[in-house]
Amino acid sequence: MTGIAPAVVDLAGGNLVLVIIVAVIALGALAMAAMFRQEVLSAGEGTDNMKNIAHAIQEGANAYLQRQFRTLAVFAAIAFFVLLALPADDWGVRIGRSIFFLVGAGFSATVGYLGMSLAVKANLRVAAAANTEGRDPAMNIGFRTGAMVGMLTVGLGLLGASVVVLIFKDEAPHVLEGFGFGAALLAMFMRVGGGIFTKAADVGADLVGKVEQNIPEDDPRNAATIADNVGDNVGDCAGMAADLFESYAVTLVAALILGSQAFGDKGLVYPLLIPAVGALTAVAGVYLCKPRAGENGLVTINRAFYISAGIAAVGSVALSFIYLPSSFADFNNITPTALDQISLTGAEGNPALIASAAVVIGIVMAAGILALTGYFTGTEYRPVKDVGKTSLTGAATVILSGLAVGFESAVYTTLVIGAAVFGAFLLGGSSLTVSLFAVALAGCGLLTTVGVIVAMDTFGPVSDNAQGVAEMSGDVSPEGAQILTELDAVGNTTKAITKGIAIATAVLAATALFGSYATSVLDALVDAKPAQDEFSLADFFVFNPAVLVGVLLGAAVVFLFSGLAINAVGRAAGAVVFEVRRQFREIPGIMEGTGRPEYGKVVDIVTKDSLRELITPGILAVLAPVAVGFGLGVTSLAGFLAGAIGTGTLMAVFLANSGGAWDNAKKLVEDGNHGGKGSDAHAATVIGDTVGDPFKDTAGPAINPLIKVMNLVSLLIASAVVSMGIGKDQNDALRIIIALVAVAIITAAVYVSKQREVSISSDGPGTPAPPAPVSDPTPTQPVQPTV
Repeated sequence: MTGIAPAVVDLAGGNLVLVIIVAVIALGALAMAAMFRQEVLSAGEGTDNMKNIAHAIQEGANAYLQRQFRTLAVFAAIAFFVLLALPADDWGVRIGRSIFFLVGAGFSATVGYLGMSLAVKANLRVAAAANTEGRDPAMNIGFRTGAMVGMLTVGLGLLGASVVVLIFKDEAPHVLEGFGFGAALLAMFMRVGGGIFTKAADVGADLVGKVEQNIPEDDPRNAATIADNVGDNVGDCAGMAADLFESYAVTLVAALILGSQAFGDKGLVYPLLIPAVGALTAVAGVYLCKPRAGENGLVTINRAFYISAGIAAVGSVALSFIYLPSSFADFNNITPTALDQISLTGAEGNPALIASAAVVIGIVMAAGILALTGYFTGTEYRPVKDVGKTSLTGAATVILSGLAVGFESAVYTTLVIGAAVFGAFLLGGSSLTVSLFAVALAGCGLLTTVGVIVAMDTFGPVSDNAQGVAEMSGDVSPEGAQILTELDAVGNTTKAITKGIAIATAVLAATALFGSYATSVLDALVDAKPAQDEFSLADFFVFNPAVLVGVLLGAAVVFLFSGLAINAVGRAAGAVVFEVRRQFREIPGIMEGTGRPEYGKVVDIVTKDSLRELITPGILAVLAPVAVGFGLGVTSLAGFLAGAIGTGTLMAVFLANSGGAWDNAKKLVEDGNHGGKGSDAHAATVIGDTVGDPFKDTAGPAINPLIKVMNLVSLLIASAVVSMGIGKDQNDALRIIIALVAVAIITAAVYVSKQREVSISSDGPGTPAPPAPVSDPTPTQPVQPTV
């Protein structure tokens, strides 16, 4: 078997025009983002008290992200030069891959920063609108904020991919590996760091404020409230926006890599056209999100999602039959890969039908996960109601029931994702490359809904912050407060739903990248070995101990990563608890409202801890594939990726849905059920919610970029691993040294993480909590927070 020359992609004529049109649509999406931003900023800002509180949140969020970006710049610089050193066809590709790595990271950071920047300005506008104009205007402001982030995500993702295709043409897939890696790496760091920040502050605020002091969630007397509200923005807005952007970018990368191999020149254009349709339908979804009289806000948002998804499905099918031929014989520039030459009997069927069916599978899967996640985390359905009922018997039963919800829901969600992946794979028939491309196209179908998904997700933290601004200011009427409580409950569910869809996107992207890895490895094996020395696919079968060990290691990394993230939240939350207790004990007049808590100290604690703690999970994600690949070989690395994808899917859904169920069970009790606020049942659900916080907002969502980062790293190092192991460049000594260095760095990072103290406070772990007050004294005047 001889080496296989890459297909030469022709972007002349109509194909070139189509890619330019995609770039123009991307610019149009960015223009829509700017318009939505202006709509939000033109709304009223409310009272001076609201402005002061919102300003404190803005200061804290901006300060955190600036410090985080300075920290991540070091990682980006190192990765830039490492990518230059990795093998590629020529230096132009190496340089382009490294440059677009920085572009991908920069776009991911831009989406996160601009999304957070508008969210911290929208929160007081939502609060003001709820107070003076009613529910519908307030909801409109919140959803328009999310729409800005959604259109920014779609616009930058399409723009980056289309520009790479225009510049590099047939080499675009290799350059896009760098673009996707930059987006995924930065998103993972932002997800982990923002998740640690937000949940450390949230857990600390709840344990001391709600449980020990018996005061409301966003009471200004609690020194952790500003940090909690800042965390909503750096975690749920900046972190989730970056997460969904990198899902968008990485899915496009996988689709374009496989598309050029499966459909030739049209395969490099078609994956750009489908998300472009989604960009147009996302605008329709935003404008369709108009509440009807007396309608629950969640019903309104879900209707907008389903209608926009339906329009996207119809548009994608029509586009497929217009653009793609009805026979594989009509494609140009298709060169079978090594993967196909092993078992190829010829690609069969109607390409237009295969592609349109795959896209529709992705859209239907998104709708199915939306419904499934809503069922397991919504307050109106039995699972959350059952968790709420267990609060009558204490915190232990709340935790047990929430764990059960997470475990069970993970099975059903995985079945839906697995059915979508396998259904798309079967569409390719006898051609493995076409089958894997169909899986990637299912991901592209899901991308058509990303604009509305991001809007739904950002709506959550904006409405949560709006309620916090209103409560801390004391300037909102009872009617306005009730509206904000309703919107907060809606946002809580939309956040849980979008986490489920983000997980599905990650699995589809990772599966497609896994296929790209297999193609790259087999092509490299063909080039590395003499023609008469055939390799065997049996090397990659699961009963090969090398593959099985890789599966176990991949699963283990997911567990270790999750444990590191949750443990980091526990340590940082401990520091917050001690600091808030100290302030209640030492600062006179806090409970009476005459003393000012030191909000800035709590913000500083969680900022330092989150930036320090994000390094170890990041090192693990990047270096674990390096250690396995160079140490055990490409077959073990294949098993490693399979184990990480399978375990990561189940773990991410389990963590997200159990946390969502605990959170909404708390909301259920706070709405007056089972004794309401201040009851023993409420205290039990608060404990459940604090356990669930790092589950659903730190470890769970961070698994999405984790599995994509590991797949991209594996794809980038595949040819080097093969050549060092068996080819003309074989160098076992260097290969083992690289693996041992990677293992040593991971071990050192984990060891250092384990040596950190639980608290950075001067108080010891035995510091007693102040006694909870018998009543809840109302402060004599609103405390004006400053950071």
